[in-house]
Amino acid sequence: MDGKVVVVTGASGALGRVVVEAALARGARVAGLDYAASRIPATANRIALGDVDLSDAAEATKAIDAVAAPFGRLDALVYIAGGCAFEAVAEGDPATWQQLYALNVLTALNASRAAIPHLAVSASARIVNIGAIGALQAGAGMGAYAASKAGVHRLTEALAAEWKGKITVNAVLPSIIDTTANRASMPKADFAKWVTPQELAEVILFLVSDTASAVTGALLPVSGRV
Repeated sequence: MDGKVVVVTGASGALGRVVVEAALARGARVAGLDYAASRIPATANRIALGDVDLSDAAEATKAIDAVAAPFGRLDALVYIAGGCAFEAVAEGDPATWQQLYALNVLTALNASRAAIPHLAVSASARIVNIGAIGALQAGAGMGAYAASKAGVHRLTEALAAEWKGKITVNAVLPSIIDTTANRASMPKADFAKWVTPQELAEVILFLVSDTASAVTGALLPVSGRV
């Protein structure tokens, strides 16, 4: 990880913040992108860019180019941006499917397409996406979310096949991440069974590291103790 330049989308979220700090601790230089505004000052090893809508292809390209330029290169893209909603298929709003497709699939697609020209000239290029175990078999109320995350899985596999030997492309599939928001929405759950952001960050950064050079096209479940 030492000296690698890593872009993290969704960098101000519960998981994104942990991944950014863990990557910095390992000697990486990190550019964080987020839809929310950012007030984090730039340093020699860290750039934060807010107000970025990755569902817009042109805006995604502009943002990736802007954060890659100061570092002179890009070695890894960690895609964390996305969203979730739960509603039954028959009673739900079809607009939810469109919204989650934009939040999960289009953001991943646009970020990858924007990063690939930079990654293609890196000696150890990586893309790591965040999928979902729930997308392997959708439960009640998870139709729109599972379908959109399944799109992330297929995008991961297609990119891995198209860029084999040049860019490794993998996805980690968490179950329920132990965040403040998830605890508030499921107050009676056994939080000890959930995967922590720190545990998930370790797997993500393993896939970014040189140690994972032979791993590509993998959909890696990280289920905690669920």
